[in-house]
Amino acid sequence: MRRSRSHRRTLTLGAVFLALGCASAQPAKDPKPGNQKTPTPKETGEQTYNFPVVAEESFQAVMDRDMKEKGGVMRRQQTLLESRYDLSNRPSKLMMSGGRKAQQEGVRVKLPKGVTWEQLSAMSPAEIREKGLFPQGFLPLPHVKHAVGGQVFPQMEIDEIRKQEARSLERFDVGFDLPEHLLPEFPPPIFLSQRPELGDVSQGKVLTIRNFYDIMNGKLTPVQMDGLRQLLTPFPQAEFNATDGRKVAEGSLGVTCLDCHTNGHTNAAFHLNPDTRPQAARFRLDTTSLRGLFNQQIHGSKRSLRSVEDFTEFEQRTAYFNGDIADAAKKGVNEPDRPTQVAMMAQMQNMFDFPPAPKLLPTGRLDPALATDMEKLGETVFHGKGQCATCHPAPFFLDNNMHDLKAERFFKPQTINDQFIHADGPIKAFTLRGIKDSPPYLHDGRLLTLEDTVEFFNLVLGLKLEPREKEALVHYMRAL
Repeated sequence: MRRSRSHRRTLTLGAVFLALGCASAQPAKDPKPGNQKTPTPKETGEQTYNFPVVAEESFQAVMDRDMKEKGGVMRRQQTLLESRYDLSNRPSKLMMSGGRKAQQEGVRVKLPKGVTWEQLSAMSPAEIREKGLFPQGFLPLPHVKHAVGGQVFPQMEIDEIRKQEARSLERFDVGFDLPEHLLPEFPPPIFLSQRPELGDVSQGKVLTIRNFYDIMNGKLTPVQMDGLRQLLTPFPQAEFNATDGRKVAEGSLGVTCLDCHTNGHTNAAFHLNPDTRPQAARFRLDTTSLRGLFNQQIHGSKRSLRSVEDFTEFEQRTAYFNGDIADAAKKGVNEPDRPTQVAMMAQMQNMFDFPPAPKLLPTGRLDPALATDMEKLGETVFHGKGQCATCHPAPFFLDNNMHDLKAERFFKPQTINDQFIHADGPIKAFTLRGIKDSPPYLHDGRLLTLEDTVEFFNLVLGLKLEPREKEALVHYMRAL
């Protein structure tokens, strides 16, 4: 008698559980922060599969311990952040695209004592590495609880989803670490590529399953509307689900795509990249904007998936971001239909447009009649001495390639707050259109402002920019 496809899948998942349930290892205790020794999987006990399928202790015991330890976890991360950055609230006069929040300004990365940016830029990478002078804020930024990882939402998103849907995005083991004034405006505006004349269509609200129809009715096609519905429908995720492996107090339906990509943009929620093992070697991943997805040819910081359909399906089938098929299957893997559901979700994602950039011509170059002298100088540096256009060419300011900055030339491998700091390898170049709306910067959010970003690339690429050229670059990027 021929077995059904669903029955065959059940047998396959059962085999996975049997194969991995005993062999999987719990996250190992990481070396003390600052340990210069390079750990190996054998030494740490970490393997490809991070967590056992069958729980080794009760959910209540795990939650009680996590809640007891949460204060210490958060204090440790806060100490790290304060040692690396100036976290003060220093808003500029420039508002983000929605007009509800000013962008922060100024270099926030702290320099080693007694060293200036000019002195650093005059040194070779080897000299900086040997003397330990690479600014700590330029090192990869650890997850707030790196040995466990997982999705962490800012409080503003947690509060809004609780108010609208009575659904909890608040973990009992960790909280968000960066101050809200360093994050994107909330809620972010929504611009539609098929209706640019409408401007911001968000009505100042966060799109949810409760209100999306009223907000978008008459602006989207039926296909796009259903794609948006699915992007706003919660599905089980590694930390938000109904099993004993969750990190929320009550069993959860899960999270939605737009819980992280609020209004098709970002709220700076973070997690760990799914592509690296062991656990300590994974890197923090800041949520990127979905704006301008219609013109992007690769997706994911490392995976280089070649269509938004591939990316959407991958995320759904592997319980969002952890890349662990066994864990996803246990917690509630979602298998959307490719020709209809995935296609509709992709159609909607491709409708999210960039914010207006009134000083840019259709070619992506500045309009001389509208640009300031500093913006014009910044454009000259961007396309010349700064080498920015090598990876971020106009008019969409990305080249659809991955690039390796080889920042490891400047520091020695080490373990900080349970993260093994090592070479990043090739990372996708993300678009710079509308970049003023998307702090913090770099793939892991280690750079809090555009000024930090300019200093980082000036040092890592050996550009030797003058102070006025650095300032002009920031002015220019704010006009993109």
